Amino acid sequence: MKYSIKYLLTLGIIGCFSAGLFAQGPPITADKPIMLGGGSFTVKTLIEHRKTAIGTFRYTPLMLHYLISSDALVAVHIPRVSYELADGTSGQSLADVKLLAKYQFLRIDGTGKTFRMVAKTLQTLPTGEALGVMELSSGLYQGYYGFVAGYESLKYGISFELGLNNIPQGDLDFLQHKLGFGLPLLKPQYPNKQINLFFEYTQQWLWEQKGYQLLYAQGIQYARKNITFDLAYQLPLVNDMPQNMTFNRSLFLGTRFTF
Repeated sequence: MKYSIKYLLTLGIIGCFSAGLFAQGPPITADKPIMLGGGSFTVKTLIEHRKTAIGTFRYTPLMLHYLISSDALVAVHIPRVSYELADGTSGQSLADVKLLAKYQFLRIDGTGKTFRMVAKTLQTLPTGEALGVMELSSGLYQGYYGFVAGYESLKYGISFELGLNNIPQGDLDFLQHKLGFGLPLLKPQYPNKQINLFFEYTQQWLWEQKGYQLLYAQGIQYARKNITFDLAYQLPLVNDMPQNMTFNRSLFLGTRFTF
């Protein structure tokens, strides 16, 4: 019960500040409901170097996204993971392959601004080793179901995500909340050229493990035409997790190309 109260209080505190913060462009560790025209492809990667209580992991996904239409997206994420565990074990292998689908069910456009919402599911296949590290390589089937809402204007944008991750054969089910803000540092121009700052929060509540964590990621992004380059550093603000699941820090480096 104390974790549910803490979760709700933290969610409310962060929400109070949402009106005064800014964002634009595709988030780095969060998600957004903004979609381009139908028939477009995006190839991207977001390499994560994660340090935890049980070891160090480098997660390298190849992500292929296809927009079926302006309101429907499907994707496949094929990742590899290398690891050095605290007990001296090391190696590398295919991690858990993920299948993503999103459907936009609400769109409200105005002059220089838009608000959109999408339903989202992420199906994780048990193709990786059972390394016991969340969202990277568990060797267990997982189903994530949620929605993403986002507001974007020429000056700023805000993204919000709420979802539930279910593992039928495990005890790592969690409720997840993400909130992302960012600030464009350059005036809008064509062809697109932009430098964006991102301020992104992730909350995860694991009721079976009686664990809770609040992570903060500070990121910067350079966008040029249809290419972006991302850099972010993530650290825990609250870390009430079981000892063997403690998160220390992550460094993200990514790029994406849309055509």
